[in-house]
This record gives sequence, structure tokens and C-alpha cells, in this order.
Amino acid sequence: MLSVHTCPLAMLGGKKTGGMNVYVRDFSRELGCQGVLVDVFTRSQDDCQPMIKHDLGFGGRVIHIPAGPEKPIPLAEVGHYLDEFVQGVLDFAAAEGVQYDLIHSHYWLSGLVAEKLRGVWGVPIVQMFHTLGHMKNKIATSDAERAPQARIEGETHVIHQVADVIIAATPAEEEQLVTLYGANPAQITIIPPGVDLERFHPLDKKEAKKRVGIPCGDTNILFAGRIEPLKGIDTMLQAMALIQARCPTAVENCCMAIIGGDPWADDLDEEMARLQELRDDLDIHDLVVFLGAKDQEILPNYYAAAEMVVMPSHYESFGMVALEAMAMGTPVIASEVGGLAHLVKHGETGYHVPSRDPEALARRIFDLLSNPRCREYLGQNAHEYAKAYAWPTIVSQMMQLYQGLGESAKAF
Repeated sequence: MLSVHTCPLAMLGGKKTGGMNVYVRDFSRELGCQGVLVDVFTRSQDDCQPMIKHDLGFGGRVIHIPAGPEKPIPLAEVGHYLDEFVQGVLDFAAAEGVQYDLIHSHYWLSGLVAEKLRGVWGVPIVQMFHTLGHMKNKIATSDAERAPQARIEGETHVIHQVADVIIAATPAEEEQLVTLYGANPAQITIIPPGVDLERFHPLDKKEAKKRVGIPCGDTNILFAGRIEPLKGIDTMLQAMALIQARCPTAVENCCMAIIGGDPWADDLDEEMARLQELRDDLDIHDLVVFLGAKDQEILPNYYAAAEMVVMPSHYESFGMVALEAMAMGTPVIASEVGGLAHLVKHGETGYHVPSRDPEALARRIFDLLSNPRCREYLGQNAHEYAKAYAWPTIVSQMMQLYQGLGESAKAF
């Protein structure tokens, strides 16, 4: 398993930690439960941590490969150290006497590493992109938000020259791969991410509120994710300001909690600074609180304590947060984009709203705040719906694909 630029064990909600980290971690754990030995290779970002960590359960290891500075570096710089990373993986495998049957690479940078490893090992490659540069460019509002040309070229190369199979999370992603990159539809298999139903399941709301410090009589709206422009957090703040202006009683004893980033840093991230300034400009300081990144062990309590989870993203390839919230029995209001349009069932497990539309989002937030029976109905449906995404089910689908590739490789 290759996750070059981000470690699956990293704290969630950081600049480059989110759904992909959860995917690699939990997917690898379930592979171990199904008898598959997995080594996850990632770039070392801390020279004080052990090279090998056994935090994935039976048969799973996370291996930190020194490549470039052993500290966090900008994503754009990671590509400079791919050859060093490849050599580190080859040296590790040789020293351990390990022979791998298959490479599963995540994100385009890992795909480039997979190509070089296959040149030595001669094994099949399964590729997942998780997000696509062309889609990022479609919703970018400035040059700073655009994917660099190197990424577009790298993704195109991996699609046409590297991957034996590409995994798409949804039919929408499959269509994007075909129309934007010219991928061969026969090369693509749709297998969605899963959810850990042992961790994410309904909890008593009063107890959850006590654990996270929310008064039991208060209502809570939750956002969880990376703090970056494509997440549309500004739309959510504008929606809250509209509700406060038009119906202040609806948000009495109400709080919107934003999980992600570091709101207390001496040198604030540009997007975090912008959002905090917007909160002040909208005069909703008492309504909105930035909580920073949270360990996933405590995250279920925040989902359970919330009356709703809001995902106002401009682009999501899938939407792991939405799936986790639904598994908890919490309704989701999500932009009708990408994977969210597929995952959230409008009027059944939550609501869709147009991207970048504070008015529409405000109406749906108000609807759920003022209708507890509707919240309960949507939440119950969401929990039942999420059961179909249990990790054992998803990994069983992937195992069939793996086995088919293994047989093809043997025949060849």
C-alpha cells in the first residue's frame, strides 16, 4: 500500500489529512482481519518516530521511509523525493525478505512510485486518486487554488501508462476519469469507501454532549474536515448569519462547531485566518466556534452530539465525513457535488443544496433546527443506509478484484 505524501496514522483535520488517511488506515486494518498482510509505505515526516509502527492490527504495518527532510513539507515539494522514496522501499523489502503480490497506490504521486516499483517487482497495480486535479481546477476561484500542471500530467500518465485497474468511489468519479482524462471505462471498477460500524454507530445524544462539553439543552451543527477553500466553509458561515438576521430565535442556544485545522496557531493558515475574519465581519462570533483537529477516537461523540452535519463543499470525490455521520444516525446537509450527490439521499438521509448558495443552505439548516421529528426520521434512515458500506463488505469486493488480478498475473 502506497500513501507517499500523507501518513494514515496522522491526526485528522490537518492541511493534508482527511478522508484518504481514514481510507488507507481502515481499509488496511480490514484487509488484515481478512488474512492479508499489508505494509503501508509513507514518507517520514518526523525523525523521532519509529520507522515501523504496528498500529493497524493483525498483519498491518506502517513504514515511514526517509525521503527528503524528515518534517512536513509543502505537497508541491514531495515529488522531488520520489526516487529516494522508491529506493527506500526497495531497500526495506530486500532487508526484510518480503515479496509483494500487489501494489495498491493512493493519489497520483503514489502511482508514480508504483510504476518504478513494478519495474523491479513485476506485480499488478491498483490505483485510487481520491481527488482529481481537473476537478479541483473546475471549482478554483484563484490561481492559488488550481492544481499544478505537473499533477494533471502525472494523473494522466498514471491512468494511461501505470494502473492495471483504477478504483472509482462513485459513478460520478468514473465519469470524470473518462471524460476529463480519457480513461478506458473497462479499466475502471467502482468500489466505494467503507465505514467502521464498530466506531461509528448511534450513541446517546445527552451522554455525547456531556463528553464534548455541550450543554444538553443546546443544539449543535457540525462541520468536520480540512480547512481549505474547496470545503465551502464560508458558505456555511454566511448561512448562519442569514438565519441569525431573519430568525434569531432559531439559533438561540445553538452553536456551529468547526473541527479541523489549528485555530490557535501563532502563524494562522491563510484560509483559517480568512474564515475567522469572516466570522467576525458577519457578527456570528457567539454562534461559531473553531475546535481544531480532533483525534478520531473522540470524533463519534461530536457526530452524536450534533443535530446535523453540514458539508458545503465545492468538490468531494466521495465524502467520508458524510458516511461516518450517517452511520452515527446524524442527518447530513451536503452540497450536490461529486460523491456527495451520490452518497446523501435527498429527503431520505439528509438534504442536498447547491454549492456556494448560502440562501439554500440557510433554509435547510433552519428546517432541521425547527423540526426534531424530521431530524429523527432522516437520522434513522441514514444509519440503516450506512450499513451497506461496512468495511468487511467493501473489502470483500476489493479482494475479489485483487484475486482476479493475481490470477491474471500468474497466467501472464
